[in-house]
This record gives sequence, C-alpha cells and structure tokens, in this order.
Amino acid sequence: MATKKKKAASGSTATSAGVSKFIKDNNIEFVDFRFLDFIGTWQHFTVPASEVDKETFEGGLGFDGSSIRGWQSINASDMLLIPQQETAKVDPFMEAPTLAVICNIEDPITREPYSRDPRNIAIKAIEYLKGTKTADMAFFGPELEFFIFDDVRYDQTANSGYYFVDSMEGIWNSGREEFPNLGYKPRHKEGYFPAPPSDSMHDIRSEMVTVLQELGIIVEAHHHEVATGGQQEIDMKFAPLIDMGDQMMWYKYVIKNVARNHGKTVTFMPKPLFDDNGSGMHIHQSLWKGNKPLFAGNGYAGMSDMAMHYIGGILKHARAICAFSNPTTNSYRRLVPGFEAPVNLAYSARNRSASVRIPMYSPSPKAKRLETRFPDPSCNGYLTFSAMLMAGLDGIQNKINPGDPLDKDIYALGPEELAGIPNVPSSLEEAMKSLEEDHEFLLKGDVFTEDVIETWIEYKISEEVNPIKLRPVPYEFMLYFDV
Repeated sequence: MATKKKKAASGSTATSAGVSKFIKDNNIEFVDFRFLDFIGTWQHFTVPASEVDKETFEGGLGFDGSSIRGWQSINASDMLLIPQQETAKVDPFMEAPTLAVICNIEDPITREPYSRDPRNIAIKAIEYLKGTKTADMAFFGPELEFFIFDDVRYDQTANSGYYFVDSMEGIWNSGREEFPNLGYKPRHKEGYFPAPPSDSMHDIRSEMVTVLQELGIIVEAHHHEVATGGQQEIDMKFAPLIDMGDQMMWYKYVIKNVARNHGKTVTFMPKPLFDDNGSGMHIHQSLWKGNKPLFAGNGYAGMSDMAMHYIGGILKHARAICAFSNPTTNSYRRLVPGFEAPVNLAYSARNRSASVRIPMYSPSPKAKRLETRFPDPSCNGYLTFSAMLMAGLDGIQNKINPGDPLDKDIYALGPEELAGIPNVPSSLEEAMKSLEEDHEFLLKGDVFTEDVIETWIEYKISEEVNPIKLRPVPYEFMLYFDV
C-alpha cells in the first residue's frame, strides 16, 4: 500500500529552513516563479521541484522579455528571473503542492536590475529614502475595495459593443424570478455595514481573510462596502513598502481565486457600475526612523512639520501621481467632480471629502499617518507607493507648505469657494500629460528613469487612451442616434 504524501500547509513559508530543505521536508512537487509585468499583472511559470536547486536562486532563470507588456524589444528579449527566497510561500490553490516565489528581473549580460521591473523601482525608492537620512522605513496600508459578481459578459466588434455584470445582491434584481427571490438586496449606496442576510458575502470574505492569514498577511477587518451589487472591502495591516507591494499581489490573487472557487468573479475596476459608488484604494502612509514615528508632532491634527511637508509634496505632485495611482480610463469614471470621490486636492483631519485625510482614531504617536483617498485598486502597488514616497520626500526636502486645511464639507462649497482648489486630472490622457510635465521628483536617486516614464506614457496612450477614443459607447446611441 502506497504511503500518502504529506502535504505542506497552505501559506507555509520557506524562509526559516531554506527553500531546498523546505521543498524536501514538505513534499513540494512544483515551484511557481512569479513576477509583475510593467502594467501590474502577475506573470508566472512553473518548474518541477526536482529541477530547483541553489543555482536556480543564484543564477536565475531565463525568459522572453519581449512577450511581456511594456518590456523588451524582440532583438533584446532575453531576461533573467532572480527568485527571492524570502518571498516563498505555499500556494493555497494549486492541487499539487506548489511553492510560489516572487522574482526580481535582471539583464542577463550586465546582471543589472531591470529598470522597468516595478519591484526593482520599489527597492530603489527605499534605498533612496535611506540615503536621504530622512527615515529608514516607509509604511503603507492600502484599503482595496472590489466587487464580487455572479456573471460578467462583454464584447466589442465593428458593429456592436456591450458589457453586462450581474450580482445576486444587485438591487436591479429585486423583481427577478429566483424561485424564491428572498429580497435583502442592498439599495443603491446602502451597502455599508448591513448585517446578514443583506450582507450575503460575509462567509466568502471570511474565507478570503483566512487564506490571507495563512499566507502571513495580517488582516485588520472585512466588511461590505457602500454599493449594491456586491461591493466589498478587506483591510490589511500596514507594512513596509516592498512587503506591501508583495502583499497586494497576493491579496488580489487570493480574493479572485476564493471567489472563483465559489463560482463567482471579482473585479478591481474602479467603476464597473453606473449610478453607484466606485471602488477606491485609500492609502495610509507614514515614515519612521530607528523605530520612532516621524509624523507625530504638535502641529495641525497632531502632525509634525515633516508630515505636513510630506502632505505638501503629495498635493503638489498629485496630478502626476494619478498617472500611476489611477492608471485606467475607467479610473476617471470614478473621479468625477460633484460626486463622492475625492477629486479636490486639499487636506483635512477627519474630513473624508478631502483627497488627503489625517485619521484621528488614536492619539498614539505610532498611529499618526496620512491617508491619500484618490487612488484606486486598478493600480500597480509598487509603482504607486514609490511615486507617493518620492513626492512626499520632495515635499520634505523643499519644505513644501500644504496650505491651510479644508475642514468644511467640500461637496457643499459654492463655485467661488471651489475655484481656488485644484482637482485631480479628469481623464487618463490628462494624467499622462501631468506626468510628462512633472516627473523630476521621480528621477531622484534613479528610482524612476526617463525610459520608465516615457514607456509608461507611450503604452497608456497607445494601448488604452487611443483605443477608447476610437470606439463608440452604448450611451452615445441614446444621445445621438436621432440627430
């Protein structure tokens, strides 16, 4: 009788014993090597565990960089994946025991880190931070919102175009024959915090949290979000910038795959539904040095001068930051003046209508932080966090004054009061123009390069902005067919 193989616990890490020993001791059958493309999607390929050894981690593995979005040309396609042993975790979804390892990218000839590798940009951002002597740690805590749908269909041809999403929770299904239809479908903008049965996704979110925790990701809370149709939020505890970049990729991977196992699908699109809230990604951030928080002080809302200058840098460069933090044409369906998204570039304590908020939940110096509210979860975390850090450091270095706080309800202000408050860009094209005009702060320390900025802008314009411009949308027929 064959002995049943011992399977590694999902999420177990391989950092303590070394990868080779972990593979042997835990009957790992495959090793999955993962990296992020330029735009922000995980790529992977898998190798039998028997073919993985010390040389794999030191010498790396070759792959075709010309097949990755925004990367190499066909005549310079060879690239190297360098697995990062400390990132290894057992994949919680693969049927065969599989160890997943995040990789950095290098040039195979020079062995230099690849400038367009988002994770490398994040590494350089932290190296630059330490080099300034301003701080030695940057903490980031993103709050990703997302929708869980039961069905999604879309297509675009020369003579037709449509999309259709559906959710058992959608208020539009209140009259559908479901045999039986039990009701309890959150009304528009009434999905925030209702208890079950209105919140029908509680158990799915709890399963998502359990898997994240098994992977070593600390989760602070989960809840239903404002919109009807299955909008959700699961909040991770803050972590150092590079670690949070890794965690954000695991977060999206887990959320999507748990939903799929329940016959559902997840989208991090900022605005998949008309006439209800879109999905944002509020980002909490703070600087520390020698285990001491640097944002606590005696100024406005208990903040230090350094923190206020950091806010000044964020507000000054916010329109350029949007090229990374709100990187899709759909992002600007959410960022529309006059609605709930924080489009006005102002800061405030407690006021959620400001694009930069200072949370006031705790008087502890360790809790002092700022929260940027305009980003959305379609972004590449490594690039967005790095861009915000560089903007904040520019504010500190140049002592940029953020101006007076705006503690009023911005949405209640009249046209004259709003006239002096700048806005985020109104389109992806406008965001790219802002980045083109304002990116010197990103080039410090060679964190971002001119090549990265130019490639990002060129890709977004040619692959996203222009294709959207060329296509009619359904509502245009409602407006204009009879002209």
